[in-house]
Amino acid sequence: MVFVELIVELLNITTGGNRIAVLSEQTANQIGVHSSDRIRITHGNKSMIAITNLAEHFPNDRIGLFEETEAALGVKGDEVVQVNLASLPESLFNIRAKLRGQRLRGKDIDAIVTDVVERHLSTTEIAAFLTALNIYGLSSAETEALSRAMINTGKTLNFGRGPILDKHSVGGIPGDKTSMLVVPIVAAAGFTIPKTSSRAITSPAGTADRVESLCPVNLSMPEIYEVVKKTKGCLVWGGSLELAPADDLFIQVEYPLGIDPMLLPSILSKKKGIGATHVVIDIPTGVGAKIKTRQEAYTLASDFVDLGKRLGLNIQCALTFGDQPLGYGIGPALEAREALTTLMGQGPPDLREKALSLASILFEMVGVENPRYLAEEIVDSGKALKKMYEIIEAQGGDPKVKPSDLPVGPNVVAVKSSKPGKVLWLSTENIVRIARMAGAPKDKGAGVHLHAKLGEQIRKDGILFEIYAEKTSKLTAALKLANELTPVTLSKKPEEKMVLDIVPEKLTQEKEFIIDR
Repeated sequence: MVFVELIVELLNITTGGNRIAVLSEQTANQIGVHSSDRIRITHGNKSMIAITNLAEHFPNDRIGLFEETEAALGVKGDEVVQVNLASLPESLFNIRAKLRGQRLRGKDIDAIVTDVVERHLSTTEIAAFLTALNIYGLSSAETEALSRAMINTGKTLNFGRGPILDKHSVGGIPGDKTSMLVVPIVAAAGFTIPKTSSRAITSPAGTADRVESLCPVNLSMPEIYEVVKKTKGCLVWGGSLELAPADDLFIQVEYPLGIDPMLLPSILSKKKGIGATHVVIDIPTGVGAKIKTRQEAYTLASDFVDLGKRLGLNIQCALTFGDQPLGYGIGPALEAREALTTLMGQGPPDLREKALSLASILFEMVGVENPRYLAEEIVDSGKALKKMYEIIEAQGGDPKVKPSDLPVGPNVVAVKSSKPGKVLWLSTENIVRIARMAGAPKDKGAGVHLHAKLGEQIRKDGILFEIYAEKTSKLTAALKLANELTPVTLSKKPEEKMVLDIVPEKLTQEKEFIIDR
């Protein structure tokens, strides 16, 4: 085996997680490596594996390190490191076995997940694994093993004596700010509900994006413990907690591939990591949702319940209405406004109903008598609102914040109807695209506010929806897209509008892949 000594050159560039080192072609030939091969880099008593990239005009006596590799090795520029070819990881042979359609044993999956977390696998190799899962599927044993491996390679939280309650949605419909109501309702009843949430990937807002309009969400583990100790609940971003770090790395590859074979282990590994004992899974079902049919939803629900039993989690699933957005606001600040308004007793009825129903399921799971009555009493008495303000304050926000205090984009345009009629169809996918074009979720004040929903009558020149943007250029682009997509279909009677859209003549963009958790 050939060892060479090379001088470190810091590239000051991040890769998004992968540990990559750059070599010249001559140096690579000397060591015996090709592009994407693994090398072992040793500095003092520290050693790590990195993926090789080759650069044609790179100096022969140097090794270029991206920031992730530099941090893992703890090396500075112009220091000397020893480099040699590293052997192929065992997990790569397991991935090849799955590509042939073979079932993997628990130890095979453990090796794959461990190497993903330790950055021993390239993006191409992870993509191959995910593609194999998507083609051949996962047995119940493989799904359980994958979930346990993701839990064991991450950190866990322990809030002491249970029950520890949680709620999660598989995603798929815009405007679903239900967690911002369920958490304070459940916490106000005296139960512990530490809610970790994601940021948006393909939607206009994730729960963390919405809550961030009210208070900080990027809390450390000690800070989360303190908030939950004070208030019984929290609404925080889970991305920095490393509860199941492999999941975030898998998602980075799933998104460009447009596949999602990791849905169950992704969700339940994080529920287990947060220490939950009782979880309600929200499965929005309908034309506008990720899950289109009831049969598909029942199958997914059954899989969730079965995997929950294997992991020691009490799971109940709720199949919820997914034919249109939830509430009227779509975008971080618009949704946070609507959540507070609903806790004040003035919000949209569909949001209130869904939140009460999911909270009732959790109450019933832990033996509460008259669970629906308790959920309604907590909201109607103002206890849920009070609890929400307690959580906001504990997380570093303003405990007196009002919906009107949350700034939305100053640039607004109303999209109006050219004729009278009843709303026959809402394209949630197109509404999502318009809200994102306006700047959501990065621009907290951007988004869409609906004025008409399914079955509602609209007069000629009546407002269908408003677009909010923080920048005029984004507002112009969003309005142009809205005029192209016409996401709201009107008709006086259903039989007068039997064609909802035309493909491919009116297909302006490729259909987007939904992966939000």
